[in-house]
Amino acid sequence: MLWQIGCLYGASSVALGAFGAHGLRKHITDPQKIATWSTAAHYQLVHSGVLLIATSVAPKNKLAAGLFIAGMTMFSGSIYLLVLDPQRFKALGPVTPLGGLCLIAGWGALAFGSRGRVTL
Repeated sequence: MLWQIGCLYGASSVALGAFGAHGLRKHITDPQKIATWSTAAHYQLVHSGVLLIATSVAPKNKLAAGLFIAGMTMFSGSIYLLVLDPQRFKALGPVTPLGGLCLIAGWGALAFGSRGRVTL
């Protein structure tokens, strides 16, 4: 299941990045908001790939995988919503750094957690 989530997050990051580069510009003219959207798509794409690698290399490290999923959802997801409608989703402002902390913690869990290999 983690493999499928990584693939879906990867595919959606490409789609959302393309939307940000083309379709979003028709509705939002602020270059900073476009750049922020691009950052969200970039982080989502990178961490989707990391999730796929982690699933293969460290299959028993569910903590790292869960933190990456939570981080992508909170970090990138909150940014997408805040760019689209900052007033409606202003309560999500504090979610963005929490998502970033989950991404950082995911790297830590990957570095120091079980890789799922048998050692002799």
